Amino acid sequence: MRVLLIGANGYLGRFVAERLLADPAVQLTALGRGDDADVRFDLATGSPGALTRFLDAVHPGVVVNCAGATRGGARELTRHNTVAVATVCEALRRSGCGARLVQLGCGAEYGPSQPGSSTAEDAVPRPGGPYGVSKLAATELVLGSGLDAVVLRVFSPAGPGTPAGSPLGRLAEAMRRAMQSSDGELKLGGLGVQRDFVDVRDVARAVHAASLSAAQGVINIGSGRAVRLRDAAAVLARVAGYGGALHELDSPPVPLRPTIGHPRPDPDHATPVTHPYPDGCGSWQQADVRTARDRLGWRPRINLEESLADIWMEAACRI
Repeated sequence: MRVLLIGANGYLGRFVAERLLADPAVQLTALGRGDDADVRFDLATGSPGALTRFLDAVHPGVVVNCAGATRGGARELTRHNTVAVATVCEALRRSGCGARLVQLGCGAEYGPSQPGSSTAEDAVPRPGGPYGVSKLAATELVLGSGLDAVVLRVFSPAGPGTPAGSPLGRLAEAMRRAMQSSDGELKLGGLGVQRDFVDVRDVARAVHAASLSAAQGVINIGSGRAVRLRDAAAVLARVAGYGGALHELDSPPVPLRPTIGHPRPDPDHATPVTHPYPDGCGSWQQADVRTARDRLGWRPRINLEESLADIWMEAACRI
């Protein structure tokens, strides 16, 4: 099976590439903006015609799109998350390869949900920020393309390679600094948020399964369990061997301590912290993952403690 992987150098793409390369039946070609891609191509600026010519030459059976942006303004997010997917869809429509498309979406497309609830694929998406809006627009393009396509809505990925700017990445970095300075207490804000964390290696397994399946539409990929960030912090402290006290802040102290989930405030104009959520998902998110089980035969295998241990191992190497 010939697979064209777009975004192989990204956080999720690296693990998807590793998983696909482990399958002896897969012949993998990587397309991306980096020098180490098999083919250099920028989806945000490249034309559908140029991509079509490449598709006709390689003739993949499956195209997996892991490319995208998680940060930036609305314009940048739209270019990398929406325009790029429009280019892929149009190129596939023009091409004679007839490839199946596996598109990576995200849980942010749903927006805030009711605490205690599990979000299923038939929930009405109400993204709470430009990132979720740009990803939802991409999903709608895929679903309306007429292609053989599936969108995997990945909730909160965790594990090795977790970006330093993510909530778990910031948490690990704050703990590393506290241990490095022998600080007996760690003061953090924004730990009340609850998210559905799923290991990146389990996400890669889901992509592999989706590539081989005939499933179409939207499929949630998560653990099916919301975890409070303060509980994740406690597990991380145990894994790291941090014996200090963890204190959750309701408002920023002076001098400022590390915060999780919101930007640093101005110490001269300190106000109560409202803990905004950059992903636009509010205080709670939990996936209903029964569709992935039923249609892909997929279940998460790696628990959060193992994911956090891998995050900590990478953070500890910076000590």
